[in-house]
Amino acid sequence: MHQFEVQPLFGQGWEIAGYQIPFTNSAAWMALTLVVLGLFMLGGMRRELVPGRWQMAVEGFTGFITSMIDTNIGKEGRKFVPYVFSLFMFILFANLLGLLPTAAAGLHAFTVTSHITITGVLAIVSFLLVLVVGFWRHKLHFFSLFVPHGTPTVMVPLIFLIELFSFMFRPISLGLRLFVAMTAGHILLKVLAGFVINGTAGGIMTLAIVSVPSFILMIGISMLEILVAGIQAYVFALLTSLYLNDAINLH
Repeated sequence: MHQFEVQPLFGQGWEIAGYQIPFTNSAAWMALTLVVLGLFMLGGMRRELVPGRWQMAVEGFTGFITSMIDTNIGKEGRKFVPYVFSLFMFILFANLLGLLPTAAAGLHAFTVTSHITITGVLAIVSFLLVLVVGFWRHKLHFFSLFVPHGTPTVMVPLIFLIELFSFMFRPISLGLRLFVAMTAGHILLKVLAGFVINGTAGGIMTLAIVSVPSFILMIGISMLEILVAGIQAYVFALLTSLYLNDAINLH
């Protein structure tokens, strides 16, 4: 499990209000994610008359998120496109950078989305945005979200509590889903890598029975992880847009 350890990179870091604030490998890979994402966006925002592949890729992502917002919220949701787009792209790039085989160069990739602290903060920020939008637009009428239309009067208190608890668990499920998916995939790859390495020390028979099948399975799991990286970013952005829709339209 050492691949998930958060470690300081430059000594003990800075002391702020009596606390040591180190610059960790997690912070370094988040910064790298922002740099790579910034370069990707910068290269695709040239607005050439004849778009190149890079510009088409950026426009494809923005169009994809805009279409998702229009479908789930409507034209009124366009104001939230920058936030949902930033959320989607950060998670996507963080997931993909964590899959880079950089260990051969002595640099161990760190998947920041494999930590509940990171995914939890992203989920809480999205949840707070939903609350702010809901109360800003509907004031106390926002609580009607927890009482579906047509609920019998006698059932209102029970349904209200059920819907309220379900609503409060949204950030937990949102952050936990991404955290579990990325952590489980990396653990599985690590286990298979152990089979490959240890199998080579057991002779030709062990190599053929254990190492080779494990290596082939690693290739398949790695390809699946690339797909999961995109799916999890999409699911996070999709659920965020659906929650915003509930706050805006009070369905």
